[in-house]
Amino acid sequence: MRLRPSIAAVAFGVAIATLTACSPSVPSADPRGAQAPASDPSTTPSAGQTPDAPATPAAQTGLGSSPTASASPTPSRASRAAPNSGNPSGRVTVPAAGRAVDTSKPTRTVGNGTADSCTSAAVIRAVAAGGIITFDCGPDPVTIRMTATAKVRNANGPQVVLDGGGKVTLSGQGKRRILYMNTCDALQGWTTSHCNDQDHPRLTVQNLTFADGDATGQRTDGGGGGAIFVRGGRFKVVNSRFVDNRCDRTGPDLGGAAIRVLDQHDDQPVYVVNSTFTGGSCANGGALSSIGVSWVVLNSVLRDNEAVGEGANPARSGTPGGGSGGAIYCDGNTFSVRLAGTVIEDNDAREGGGAIFFVSNDRTGTLRVENSTLRRNPSHGFENHPGIFYLGSGKPTFTASTVR
Repeated sequence: MRLRPSIAAVAFGVAIATLTACSPSVPSADPRGAQAPASDPSTTPSAGQTPDAPATPAAQTGLGSSPTASASPTPSRASRAAPNSGNPSGRVTVPAAGRAVDTSKPTRTVGNGTADSCTSAAVIRAVAAGGIITFDCGPDPVTIRMTATAKVRNANGPQVVLDGGGKVTLSGQGKRRILYMNTCDALQGWTTSHCNDQDHPRLTVQNLTFADGDATGQRTDGGGGGAIFVRGGRFKVVNSRFVDNRCDRTGPDLGGAAIRVLDQHDDQPVYVVNSTFTGGSCANGGALSSIGVSWVVLNSVLRDNEAVGEGANPARSGTPGGGSGGAIYCDGNTFSVRLAGTVIEDNDAREGGGAIFFVSNDRTGTLRVENSTLRRNPSHGFENHPGIFYLGSGKPTFTASTVR
């Protein structure tokens, strides 16, 4: 893709280089020294469906109302969360857009009732074929060791849902990314003339565990996304766990040990609901990372993740760059982040934002923290709120939350 440089922005006396046009990569500031403000069974189609396609410095406490009771999703599998997912004390209401998809009438099923029938190849075929995908792997929890990355085909859908029923772990075995969707990747098929702003595919992962994904060396569209990489369409995560995922350890702007997202249709947010992220490690964004993408993170937990790069962004002379956003790394222009009913704790950033790194280059972005707890998230380089480095519109808002 061709990149066009644009005018550098300046904040607190620190230049922020930006890129426009097709590039998703938008480098942001290193504010050091700046004064910041205080076997292979086939996948089984459901009746009437066609067979699968082949694989191809003090605590800050906001004052506000108490959390409201969350709306309980009604689909048959919606309550079958992956074990230990989400914040049990989080009771923030989940809007319809963020709830689990009804998978009671699946398009296709991975497995035929035994653990051995649930293979990597079967998952890959199912994801490529699209539709609502469930698993029938027997009565016990099962780990499917992925031997290749499952990739969404952009013409197959428009909805792609993976529902593990709370018993399935997809493992990258510490060797590969687990799941990939990219509407601008010609190898997955272009379906519109505006690949970066189309409303499909709409990818949902729910009631699943993603473990030991590793996107190291995968640099398409900037890299990152050890478990899941998404560009374009729509994406949400419900009732899921992300454990010990990885991406490149250095680089000024890549990130997302668990999830990396670039572009969403009509700038709608990515929902992360009742989910847990632990043990992630990447240059930036030990759990989540994005460029110009909004997030709504509800009733979730982000714990023990780390940003291990060095030199921030743009990289200081003599360094490879990175190290910001121990849990969350967000960069770009107009976007927002809302955290509610969420715990972010014991994450670590070698540079800035032990919990959250948030830089809105045009200063239009907003950060809202509601009914949440952020604690013990050291920033070893810089921050302007406890565990947070924020450059956006005004100041972050904290409601009925503890940030320390």
